[in-house]
Amino acid sequence: NGVLAGLVGITANADIVSPTGAIIIGGIAGVIMVGSVIAFEKFLKIDDPVGAISVHGICGIWGTLACALFDTTDSGYTIGGQLIGCLAVCAFAFVFSFILSSILKVTIGIRVSEEDEVAGLDVSEHGQPAYSQPPVPTAATVSV
Repeated sequence: NGVLAGLVGITANADIVSPTGAIIIGGIAGVIMVGSVIAFEKFLKIDDPVGAISVHGICGIWGTLACALFDTTDSGYTIGGQLIGCLAVCAFAFVFSFILSSILKVTIGIRVSEEDEVAGLDVSEHGQPAYSQPPVPTAATVSV
């Protein structure tokens, strides 16, 4: 995910930064991604098993803000302008997602049954587990 985070971080500004700036932005994005994954899991208790929020959301915001910090052209990007743009996009995405989720919740539902949660969605949807390995033995199943 670190390499992907670097790519996401440089995508917004690849045309306006120097190669050295691109390396710095990508490196910082990789570090931010690791810290963000830890923060989401440990402090915010948000389950993001593939790190999508950290890689695409947080590193995308970093890359957008980095436009103002590493710009080598006279494009006029400012950190305030970039921050306003990030906040506007986040607000739009939140409001649209909230409205869509609310509509889905009252019409077709957005949760699976408790039985399907316990069995696992791979089993309930596809009829087989995702991984064909045997379960890991626990202290309760191992006899001494």
